[in-house]
Amino acid sequence: MDSTSYSSPFLRSVSDAIRVRHYSRKTEKAYIGWTKRFIYFHNKRHPREMGAQEVTAFLTYLAVTRNVAPSTQNQAFNALMFLYRAVLDQPIEGLKGVARAKTRQKIPVVLTREEVQAVLLGLDGVHWLAACLMYGSGLRLMECLRLRVMNLDFLHRAIYVHNGKGGKDRVVTLSDELIVPLQRHLENRQRTHGKDLAAGFGSVYLPHALARKYPNAPTEWAWQYVFPSGRRSVDPRSGVERRHHLDEKTIQRAVKQAIRKAGIHKPASCHTLRHSFATHLLERGMDIRTVQEQLGHKDVRTTQIYTHVLNRGGNAVVSPLGAVLSGA
Repeated sequence: MDSTSYSSPFLRSVSDAIRVRHYSRKTEKAYIGWTKRFIYFHNKRHPREMGAQEVTAFLTYLAVTRNVAPSTQNQAFNALMFLYRAVLDQPIEGLKGVARAKTRQKIPVVLTREEVQAVLLGLDGVHWLAACLMYGSGLRLMECLRLRVMNLDFLHRAIYVHNGKGGKDRVVTLSDELIVPLQRHLENRQRTHGKDLAAGFGSVYLPHALARKYPNAPTEWAWQYVFPSGRRSVDPRSGVERRHHLDEKTIQRAVKQAIRKAGIHKPASCHTLRHSFATHLLERGMDIRTVQEQLGHKDVRTTQIYTHVLNRGGNAVVSPLGAVLSGA
């Protein structure tokens, strides 16, 4: 969505402030959405006329009345802090009396090796490749779909993840079993890229000012997405017709369908493949610090959650039921 499509000049100013900082389109959509909800909650009063008291009332409403998840309330908080700091230049300090949404530690859903195998057998083509990368390298879905050709290092069996969650870069393992399938996939992809170039297209989105700094880079093969969309579309921000990366919903639907087809009744998703990657590495005796680096976790305590889903609950507790039933 182009910022000029917003009917309100104020929302356009919020959009411009977000874009000048190179935030993602998803962040822009979320922040604009929370700004509108905040304004409507206070009967369409202008945010400049409000402050800490109104922000506190809105966040408390989300937690108490709407019973939103902690992550949802935090996103609303971040959106409003951005609004007052970056757009209105009226930073809000020290909010008091905000009722916080209740946090709870969620044990991640994990598939067994046999279940992962069954899911992968139910996929093919790019869906299979993407799922294999999420499980085989511990990639998040969007990290997988945003991979560029230059991010794959077949020689060193490595994948370079740039600007992952939290803006962090990291290097993850590339499974030997995926090298040949990926190379074949890229050969087909390169032919498509050649046809796009011949038709006068073939450019790809580049982050920040790279397109201006390297004017030829958008059409170079190394910068192309590993998983491009099947068709070209007009970039809503620049108005340029190009081939974006594959829509995440395509992969999500395919994986969900494969999970159902495999007869798995866990609330599993694409992210479950990443959870399973971490858990299976720990099961095989991998150092937790190494797993932390592969996943890109800032704090090892985040990685330690996977010890709770290892065999015997991570505490080597043996149930006494067996001894009772056997009469021992």
